[in-house]
Amino acid sequence: MAKVVVTPEQFSFVNFDAARVAELTSKIADKVGLPADAEVRIEIDEGSPLGRTRLASLDPITITVEGGAFENAKVPRSLSDASVIDVVGRLLFRAKDRLSPGFADAPDDSDLTLQQHTAWDTYAVGRCDRAGWAPARKRRIYHFRNRHGFTDVADGVFERLWNADGLTWADIEAACAETDAARVPAGG
Repeated sequence: MAKVVVTPEQFSFVNFDAARVAELTSKIADKVGLPADAEVRIEIDEGSPLGRTRLASLDPITITVEGGAFENAKVPRSLSDASVIDVVGRLLFRAKDRLSPGFADAPDDSDLTLQQHTAWDTYAVGRCDRAGWAPARKRRIYHFRNRHGFTDVADGVFERLWNADGLTWADIEAACAETDAARVPAGG
């Protein structure tokens, strides 16, 4: 079972429970297939109501989260298990990818194009879906279409990424090239 560290341990601005975040993260890490000796750190900026999340490091695996990303939209300042599972599941699948040889050529997240980032997230969230975590599929396909085009080709690529296992960085790049080729040029 992965070692999970959540900071801060006590929250002042939001009604979050570090032990609950750690418990959920540990279960997710096991289901994702991270090594049992992996260390996962969840660093929460409880002072920010925004929802930015980031895989900040692989050694140890560190996820930084603005408090809004874990918040229950219907009960402000309260923790949402579903939001924790959505964010941590997606980012731990991406961490597992980055630790595999098939993603050795993947650029740093800051160097990814919007299309690459969205395609990789689709691949990660599709695996979350198959793990039983029920992500918001309709929201994900809409986001994918915004980045890859509202075309039948983009919809087909989305389905392939969503349902895939064992992809490599080259597969993500090929998916982006496929949707790019199908887009109608401006004025065309």
